[in-house]
Amino acid sequence: MSFLDTAVDERPILSADPDWWRGAVIYQIYPRSFQDSNGDGIGDLSGIIHRLPHVADLGVDAIWISPFFRSPMRDFGYDVSDYRDVDPMFGTLGDFDALISRAHELGIRVLIDLVLSHTSEAHPWFTESRSSRDNARADWYVWADPKPDGSPPNNWLSIFGGSAWEWDGERMQYYLHNFLAEQPDLNFHCAEVQDEMIDVARFWMERGVDGFRLDTVNFYFHDKELRDNPPLAAEDRNDNTAPSVNPYNFQNHIHDKTQKENIAFLRRLRAVCDEFPDRTTVGEVGESQRGAEVQAEYTAGNDRLHMCYDFDFLSGQAPTGEFFARVLTRTNRTLGDGWACWAFSNHDVPRHPTRWHLNEPALRVMTGLLLSVRGSVCLYQGEELGLTEAYVAYEELQDPYGKRFWPKFKGRDGCRTPIPWVRDHHHGGFTDGKPWLPLAMEHLQRAVSLQYNEEGATLDFYRRMIRFRKAHRVLAKGSLEVTASGEDHIAFIRAHEGVRMFCAFNLSGEGMSVPAPEGSWKQDKGAPFRAEFNEGVVKLPPYQAFFGLEGNGA
Repeated sequence: MSFLDTAVDERPILSADPDWWRGAVIYQIYPRSFQDSNGDGIGDLSGIIHRLPHVADLGVDAIWISPFFRSPMRDFGYDVSDYRDVDPMFGTLGDFDALISRAHELGIRVLIDLVLSHTSEAHPWFTESRSSRDNARADWYVWADPKPDGSPPNNWLSIFGGSAWEWDGERMQYYLHNFLAEQPDLNFHCAEVQDEMIDVARFWMERGVDGFRLDTVNFYFHDKELRDNPPLAAEDRNDNTAPSVNPYNFQNHIHDKTQKENIAFLRRLRAVCDEFPDRTTVGEVGESQRGAEVQAEYTAGNDRLHMCYDFDFLSGQAPTGEFFARVLTRTNRTLGDGWACWAFSNHDVPRHPTRWHLNEPALRVMTGLLLSVRGSVCLYQGEELGLTEAYVAYEELQDPYGKRFWPKFKGRDGCRTPIPWVRDHHHGGFTDGKPWLPLAMEHLQRAVSLQYNEEGATLDFYRRMIRFRKAHRVLAKGSLEVTASGEDHIAFIRAHEGVRMFCAFNLSGEGMSVPAPEGSWKQDKGAPFRAEFNEGVVKLPPYQAFFGLEGNGA
């Protein structure tokens, strides 16, 4: 079959399963760069519909679509000016309804990216709020008077650089923006704001979406007293939330985000989701100092979020076995009955083959590891092709974040370049016009057309590894216990309903032996890896993995 053929084996209509999200594989689509259908150089909803068979063939459970709402696009959709409509550059509400219908026909659930913490400055709510101090929406945003000397109310910093406060000459006050100045923060201490956001969630669920990825979910509330953040010791700083060149990392952000009031709102949001069958939520936790603890707080019990992810595996931390073991063990210890969601790449960080300096064999064993840990998994578009970070010249840069900190931080455009669908097209089959970002020429050698029917290609590897994960319920639902780790390896046991699976990964270019834990292990050769198992010892060639079963699955 050619990848151009749109006919695929359609799966049965999605059956009811309130637990489908637990262990699901979710494919993130950044719509601007997925597929353009009208030649304007920008991907759109019709383009996504056209390429859904590729996603279905990959075998994932759901897609997550980055924002497509009306927006001035100062932050490319993460600055919303109308939560209940599609921006014309992406299509119409009718196109979105058609996307939902087609995805469900193919057995794919649909999550959309809800950006609730802030809006665009062009949103009518903000226009009204800034017009006076006594209008109907005067307190829908976070306004504060200046200090006596005219300076901002406190020392809070923006993730995009500089003060988190912007002076407004019309209202003669500062307003809070944790991101761009064009992205004013909503005031969740205002009950009407909460009510409105609950109604937004209900609007999209009534249109058939299966859940939400919640952008910056721990930024909804701020400290009402506007207290200064304390400094953070140099040894405690990391680049999980902001790049190292950004002084945002110099503060301990205990007052401008992750406030206790957020739990009550998350309960309200979960309650409205529970009005609809089989819906889910995954929250993005931007918290450098205690991400795992916040994940646990936000996913505890059955009345908050279903799952959360933080930035441990999206950071520049060297991906050693010891690093993975430390993160997974800490998560086990803190998460309790909560649930994690993991990703190596997304639209905000350099693609992980480049970020972690991975060759092709290393990329594959890392992917095998990602698809074997406890939790759900997000894959970023192009990851299944083995795409590397693209170079984007300053003259072609679109990302305001990159322009702010160039050249030490080049922004997020390098992971957002268009998907190469065919090799013999100078824009990779993404568009017939000029793409909004240039397609990386080296990516043409990894085009879908080249890999689609090639046994052993990166795309084939992803299909096989996802299929292997789905064939073993223990990998999707089971517990995890780390049994061994070192600079170049990690091993753990997954267990679920009487089945145990021993997983061992060689993360190095040298062969090694790893002793298996006590048990009657039987090697499962269904995974796209090779290893030898004899007398309780696993022999792992370079960048290979072992999977052994015990119990009902052996």
